[in-house]
Amino acid sequence: MLSLIKLPRVFTVHQVPKAFQEDSIISGYRHPRSSATDCVLSLFQLTNETLNVWTHFLPTWYFLWKLLTVVCMQDVWHDAYTWPLLVFLLSCCVYPLASSCAHTFSTMSTRARHICFFFDYGALSFYSLGSAMTYSAYIMPDAWVNSLFHTYYVPIAVFNTVICTTMACYSRLGLPFLHYNHDITERFPESQKPKLGKVLRISAFTYPYLFDNIPLFYRIFLCVGEGCTANEANSLHVYHTLLAFLTGFLFATHLPERLAPGRFDYIGHSHQLFHVCGVIGTHFQMKAIEMDMSLRRSWLQAHGPAVTFGSTLGATMVCIVLTLGVIFLFSRPLFRSPVLGKGSNPGKKSCRH
Repeated sequence: MLSLIKLPRVFTVHQVPKAFQEDSIISGYRHPRSSATDCVLSLFQLTNETLNVWTHFLPTWYFLWKLLTVVCMQDVWHDAYTWPLLVFLLSCCVYPLASSCAHTFSTMSTRARHICFFFDYGALSFYSLGSAMTYSAYIMPDAWVNSLFHTYYVPIAVFNTVICTTMACYSRLGLPFLHYNHDITERFPESQKPKLGKVLRISAFTYPYLFDNIPLFYRIFLCVGEGCTANEANSLHVYHTLLAFLTGFLFATHLPERLAPGRFDYIGHSHQLFHVCGVIGTHFQMKAIEMDMSLRRSWLQAHGPAVTFGSTLGATMVCIVLTLGVIFLFSRPLFRSPVLGKGSNPGKKSCRH
């Protein structure tokens, strides 16, 4: 059937605008003004984005199955203890789905590329919040339960989610309210200072991860003696931690393609490996959370703070509203830019047919 459909042509790095070029990736680029149909069709041909999409789209269904299993098999409507797990599993569905959609449709235009990845950044920040809620409810070491840090842990995580989404969006376009009458696609920091933009983006993802994992790092690496919560889940937490650091390393270094530009354009470049390691790490994280949730339930319900609507589902809704507001704030100038306004066609001349 696919043989009867004309698949979109792919291009080299010199045939697409700078905004669409990836470090050390030479070939396999899609047209920067692709239609939505072309974007979907490109998923069934080999481009430098194909595996980026599938390595996150397929795991979305696995995490959705896990979410539905919890909803159907546990009394989630009356058992508040399960609510942090629900938020976490929802975030595990949202972040790979947002990523796969961003990679699929990011070549429709420069405007679409920015907006797609704004949603991707927001989804990753939401995943960070989901992790923080389960860590507060199930992972916090015994010695820290009901401490001042524990009390303010989730509110700070909500604040971090909004700030880090803002920082990641800023890394692409700078301050949105300064650019209503300019070509914002050529503004600081993505185009003029790509290295600084990269540093800001890495910081936006690293900071919430490090904050969320403070209680976990203390529990598995530093704590000695009573109150350290040593159980079978700790080994799974170690696996997740190692994969998380490997994920960050791949994202920051662009290895292996930086060592051999053009050799890993289609299969094996860092973003694909980054996706795979991230998803496997999330799987181990989920298993560790479920084990801690089960093993520590009696003790936590007797000694820990009560799980409330405000600290879980309520905080999640506030976070989602604020994150969507940040995305709207950064997206709005893209629709008012004279370069990307009606009738513009950036990148068309850059691709030679």
